[in-house]
Amino acid sequence: MNILLINHYAGSVRHGMEFRPFYLAREWVRSGHKVHILAASYSHIRAEQPSITDGVLDENIEGIDYHWYPTPAYGKNGLWRAKNMLSFIWSLWRDALGISQEFKPDLVIASSTYPMDIWPARRIAQFANAKLVYEVHDLWPLSPMELGSMSRWHPFIIWVQTAEDYAYRYADKVVSMLPKAKEYMQSRGMLNEKFVYVPNGIDVDEWFKPDPLPREVQIKLDALRANGLPLVGYAGTYGLANALDTLLEAGHYLKGLVQIVLLGTGPERDKLLSRVEKEGLTNVTILPSVPKRSIPNFLKAIDIAYIGLLPQPLFRFGISPNKLMDYMMAGKPILMSIEAGNDPVTEAECGITVLPGDPIAVAKAVRSLIALSPEALAEMGASGKRFILKNQTYKILAQQFLGLINDD
Repeated sequence: MNILLINHYAGSVRHGMEFRPFYLAREWVRSGHKVHILAASYSHIRAEQPSITDGVLDENIEGIDYHWYPTPAYGKNGLWRAKNMLSFIWSLWRDALGISQEFKPDLVIASSTYPMDIWPARRIAQFANAKLVYEVHDLWPLSPMELGSMSRWHPFIIWVQTAEDYAYRYADKVVSMLPKAKEYMQSRGMLNEKFVYVPNGIDVDEWFKPDPLPREVQIKLDALRANGLPLVGYAGTYGLANALDTLLEAGHYLKGLVQIVLLGTGPERDKLLSRVEKEGLTNVTILPSVPKRSIPNFLKAIDIAYIGLLPQPLFRFGISPNKLMDYMMAGKPILMSIEAGNDPVTEAECGITVLPGDPIAVAKAVRSLIALSPEALAEMGASGKRFILKNQTYKILAQQFLGLINDD
């Protein structure tokens, strides 16, 4: 099968996030399919941008054919990001016939976080007589409306809403990473039988031979382990939404019982460092970010993994955070401080879930976990790993993706 995957923000192991398109595509290639990814040359979430000097750039990464369209760089959300989107969408629309003739796709997937790529995707699919799939990462325009407080009458929101409704109407299948979004999608015009749930997952290869941690990080972890206290760890972005203030507040109730270790970077880093110093949180250590392939070695060193998110109405549609999958694959007991439409930690029986924004509840959960025997903690972590290996490796998800969209 020839698969055309359109994702504005697609990355790779070379470029960084977004990883899902790369992992799915690589598994499809390994299964004998041919995959072509169309992506923009600039994305705010990539660690490294493709080097384009003139025109488009074609390259092959681990068997996947990438076609990078030149798009303008941008800073924060605003006019320049909108221009970036428009540039990518227009390039696809303009080249739709050529793309369909050159690649001859059997399947076209519109997978950019925003839904406006559905228009050129359908145009390509019509030229090629291919099946059309709309993949939903986040619900737009609900996300900018509920998280960014944008009016439903804002011209940008009207544009996005028009595209979303079009996608639900004309896509042959709708693949959602949000397990509880079906009812909402139906309210926007999607037929019941179009809905397919395919969550995020794990690339198992990264866990066989992970890269070592940077020497300075490994030295600090070794010193903390030598203290003899359990380590409660977090690996990821230091953002306001990640509820790390709640974890630091819980640290006051956990002095002498555990060491809290944060690994990462982000806009809240300086604020968190300031809190640790001003509040005398001697049981909290903040470490710099490390390459993604080193994360398994950090998780191996900790005893309990923490994930939190501030309360958001959007979570009623469910969550599928990559960080949680990493924690489960690492076989660690998990403390999740999130309220959502689904609860993967309870479902996998791999930890404790508490309401968000409650440091006392977080502290009590930590106390409950460290009171368990080593054998009970190990079994809790092993339960999460078994769940991932059974249900959410990218090899399984890639097969599931194609199987479900072809199940007519």
